[in-house]
Amino acid sequence: MDAVNPATGEQLAEYTEDDDADVEATLETAVDAFETWRDRPLREREDLLASAGDVLRENKRRYAELMTEEMGKPISQAVAEVEKCVWACDHYAEHASAYLEADHHPSPPGTSVKTVHDPLGPVLAVMPWNFPFWQVIRFAAPYLTAGNVGLLKHASNVPGCAMALEEVFREAGYPEGVFQTLLVGSSKVEDVLTDDRVRAATLTGSGPAGRAVAETAGKHLKKTVLELGGSDPFVVLDDADLDRAVETGVQARTQNGGQSCIAAKRFIVHEAVYDEFVDRFVDEFESLTVGDPMDEATDVGPQVDPDLMAQLHDQVEASVEAGATVLTGGDPLDREGAFYPPTVLTDVPEGCPADAEETFGPVAAVYEVADETEAIELANETRFGLGASLWTDDRERGQRLAREIDAGCVYINEMTKSDPRVPFGGIKDSGYGRELSEAGIKEFVNRKTVWVQ
Repeated sequence: MDAVNPATGEQLAEYTEDDDADVEATLETAVDAFETWRDRPLREREDLLASAGDVLRENKRRYAELMTEEMGKPISQAVAEVEKCVWACDHYAEHASAYLEADHHPSPPGTSVKTVHDPLGPVLAVMPWNFPFWQVIRFAAPYLTAGNVGLLKHASNVPGCAMALEEVFREAGYPEGVFQTLLVGSSKVEDVLTDDRVRAATLTGSGPAGRAVAETAGKHLKKTVLELGGSDPFVVLDDADLDRAVETGVQARTQNGGQSCIAAKRFIVHEAVYDEFVDRFVDEFESLTVGDPMDEATDVGPQVDPDLMAQLHDQVEASVEAGATVLTGGDPLDREGAFYPPTVLTDVPEGCPADAEETFGPVAAVYEVADETEAIELANETRFGLGASLWTDDRERGQRLAREIDAGCVYINEMTKSDPRVPFGGIKDSGYGRELSEAGIKEFVNRKTVWVQ
């Protein structure tokens, strides 16, 4: 299992994959750990999570540089990712007790009825490379604090990040086996998931990967949470603040090299402001610095590897062949590393890859619409339903239209993002279940009714 720097093609390190005996030992350790961890007072689990936040805080730069080396995230964004992980740890360290308080219900005289929240056991987490720390912490912080134990199967191209995350919990003082990394390829996921000792699974990744995990888990009646792809609309209405809409739209499409499920991908713009928006949007795209992700001045780093960059370029070329117009970008950069330029497409035909598929890179598809009705119809003409961003100076108008958008979240006059305080997840082909907030911590608990007569 190799770690390769996508900015240079240099091999950073080689890791030995776990064999069957290693996997078996990990599962046994997880089961043993759960038996005592589940009975640990919640206040103590919260304190340990706060300590994990401290470890992240104290090693922020080192972990950020590891992310940047393994998957190419610009260093400033990598630092921000570690800071967000600290925030999630702090949040659940403060609020887990309140989230997991028993729910009391109306009951006949002389009785007491409540719902308690018991942990399930070992939870398998299949996590992606694009936010290699945040995706893991946002499952581990709530699920471990609820009393579960975690088994991380991270993406094979970020093994160093996987091992570093195990280090975080170990250094924080977590008991052995509460959080463990499985250094295995995707072919091993089914075997681990079907093992009776694994009680549930969460996956962030592609649609095919999500369907495979859901099918296997369903056969064995195991709970799953899936956060899959997205083709998020960014709707700009005629009364929008164009200064902020353009600035935020550029960030929403190019952050992390555009490699984000909740990145804005389809920009749907009212005809009254379309020409001005496009001109300013293209200017901003062309002003971005594409380069060394270790340089603080870099806005857009490399794509994660040459193969995925080639897939992105195939989507762009197929869209152009179908009739789309390239206003800027559109060809891999002629330099060492997997660098793709920020690209803007207009005249995007229905059904072409830029319209119907998820483009996992800095490629924006821009559409012109006549009114808000057409804008909402186009926003919903996708098999995805993760997030959406809607821009209007009329807050009531924004809230009314937000109800009509098919998505797990709608941000009005703001970039779509995840936040420890609010539920996060999608509908349709973007998955199901919720992470973060109170909703997230309760996904993998047994909501047990206790009736006392």
